[in-house]
Amino acid sequence: MAALATAEACDTNTALLGSGDLRVLPPIFQIYGQRRAFSGPIVTLKVFEDNVLIRQLLETRGEGRVLVVDGGGSMRCALVGGNLGQLAQNMGWAGIVVNGCIRDVDEVNGCDIGVRALASHPVKSSKKGIGEKHVPINIAGTLIREGEWLYADSDGILISTSELSL
Repeated sequence: MAALATAEACDTNTALLGSGDLRVLPPIFQIYGQRRAFSGPIVTLKVFEDNVLIRQLLETRGEGRVLVVDGGGSMRCALVGGNLGQLAQNMGWAGIVVNGCIRDVDEVNGCDIGVRALASHPVKSSKKGIGEKHVPINIAGTLIREGEWLYADSDGILISTSELSL
């Protein structure tokens, strides 16, 4: 899937920005993984300091999709590490966006996927299996729904109600 420049997408879709059909996530995410730019349909997940459901979803065929995880912005543990990064790559996911932390940064940076997270943290998450899959989530005041499209590059992250073209 060809990368779409987020700045150009914003410039050519001002009406969508105005209507809210194209939204920009605040610039709070760090860039990880080998893919500096990635895009795809969104799969949503809401968890808090527990990554069991993240693994369950990443064990399914990614088919170029992007997993967007609302981890509540927790800075107390990591939700994704090197093993999950490798799993996502192997299963064909385009990327992972985590409203929370990751760990094993060197391993994640070796994976051919795009990853965005708030920060890195060495502590692993709990394993209780608590959370919600495929639900609307809110990250930093931005509503994100399953099936919408995510576009990420070095300039930022866009959420669109439909697939964009230039």
